[in-house]
Amino acid sequence: MAEITASLVKELRDKTDAGMMDCKKALAETNGDLEAAVDLLRKKGLVKAAKKSSRVAAEGLVAVATKGKEGALVEVNSETDFVARNELFQKFVLKAATVALELKGNIEAIQNQLSEELTQLIATIGENMNIRRVEFLSVENGVVASYMHNTIAPNLGTIGVLVAMEDASGADLATVGKHIAMHVAASQPVC
Repeated sequence: MAEITASLVKELRDKTDAGMMDCKKALAETNGDLEAAVDLLRKKGLVKAAKKSSRVAAEGLVAVATKGKEGALVEVNSETDFVARNELFQKFVLKAATVALELKGNIEAIQNQLSEELTQLIATIGENMNIRRVEFLSVENGVVASYMHNTIAPNLGTIGVLVAMEDASGADLATVGKHIAMHVAASQPVC
C-alpha cells in the first residue's frame, strides 16, 4: 500500500476542490494513484449530485453579461442563501452568464455545456443547484443596458434587469438604459 502524504492529499484537493477527508479516502482506495483518485472523486460527485437532485433549490444569485447590442441574464439556484457567499458558486454563476451570452440564451445548450462543472460544484458544496432561468436580449441599432441590485460582485447579485434600447441617432443609450433598468428593479415588476 502506498503512503498517503499530506502533499499528495493537497495536490488532489487542488485538482478537485473536494474535501480533505474525501481526498484522503480516495487516495487510500486507489493506492495513492492521483489520476485514479480524481476519477473516483468524479464518480462519487455524480452519485452525490444525483442524491441531492430531489431537494428544492429556491435561493441563489443572478448574473448579467452584456456586450454592446446583446445581453444575457442567468439565475442559478441553490438550496440555501449561504451558498451565495461561496466564491466557487459566484464564479460559476458569472461563468453561466458569459456562456449564456455566447450561446444567445439557449438554456439547453448552456445546461449541456456546464453540466459537468455544475455536478462537481454540487458535490463540492453539498447542496442541490440548478440553472433555473436565462434571458437574452439583442437589438439591431442600439444597446442592451443592465442593472444589478443587491450586488455581491460586479455583474452578480439578487435582482438583475436587462433593457434593450434602439435608436439610430447615436444618443447615449447606455446611461438612459441603466437608469430605466434601475427603475424596473425598484418597481418589482411581475414580468
